[in-house]
Amino acid sequence: MGWNQLQFCMRPPVLNGIEDGAHFYFVHSYYVVPRDRSVVSTDTEYGAPFCSSVWRDNVYAVQFHPEKSQSAGLRLLKNFAELG
Repeated sequence: MGWNQLQFCMRPPVLNGIEDGAHFYFVHSYYVVPRDRSVVSTDTEYGAPFCSSVWRDNVYAVQFHPEKSQSAGLRLLKNFAELG
């Protein structure tokens, strides 16, 4: 829980303009372990690396809270709103 950094595996459109290593706010310690690592868009380190976001086609999911993540989170939300 708390602030932690994203490390890009690939860059989906919703993360355009967000730097590798940008901080986002995590409110819980849950995370997914995808069967297919090709969908992992970011990893985060917290004792061990874990998948913090996934992307495939028009589906994008995150383990952090963009709405609590200040400027980087606002950028992600703006990018998401502009998809279309």
